This record gives sequence, structure tokens and C-alpha cells, in this order.
Amino acid sequence: MESKRQVKYGKQLQKDLAEIFQQDPRHYFRSSLGTITGVTVSPDLGLARIYLSIFPNEKAGEVFDHLNQIKSEVRLKLGKKIGKKVRIIPELAFFHDDTEEEASKIDSLINKLNIPPEDQ
Repeated sequence: MESKRQVKYGKQLQKDLAEIFQQDPRHYFRSSLGTITGVTVSPDLGLARIYLSIFPNEKAGEVFDHLNQIKSEVRLKLGKKIGKKVRIIPELAFFHDDTEEEASKIDSLINKLNIPPEDQ
């Protein structure tokens, strides 16, 4: 269970990272479209887990490889943005959020079910 402080800090990080990514999306996501779906922060605020949804899904691996290579650059830009407000700039860890893809698979399976009408 995250504390109010962690949730508030996570939302602020999500907003700040979104602004950073919007400045030059081709540099961060290449030819894909990326959306930050959530940010969770460790209790000591030293690690931020950033969940991203990438479209098209097939290029997600390539995007995450690139983001992990330039992680220090993203952290530096984040530090310039929030450095005066916080003591520690968190380490960044990027994760693929495939919730939307899983939901569409489940919807597809439900739609394929052959449920007979109920006899009355």
C-alpha cells in the first residue's frame, strides 16, 4: 500500500516526465507512440517505476532498449526540473504496461463465446 506522499510524488513525476517526453518524442520513442500510464515510487522515494504503453506493440522492445540506454539523460533532465524541490532524484526503471492489450484479448474471447439464450 502506497502512502499519500508516494502517490503524490508519483503523480508529479508522471507529469514532469510527460513534459520531458513531449519536448522531443522522436528522440525517446523513435517512430512509436508512447504514453506514461503510471508511476509508482518506492517508500524511500529513491526508485521510480515508470509504466509505459507503446504503440505499435511490436516495437515496444526496441523502445525500451533505447530508453534504458538513455536513462541517465532522462534522469538528468528530470533533476533539472525537480532538483530544487526534492533531495533525491529517483533512479528510473521503465516497464511495459500491456494492460490495454490484455483487456482487448479478454474482450475478444468473451465476444467469441457462444452462450445460448436462457429457457423460460
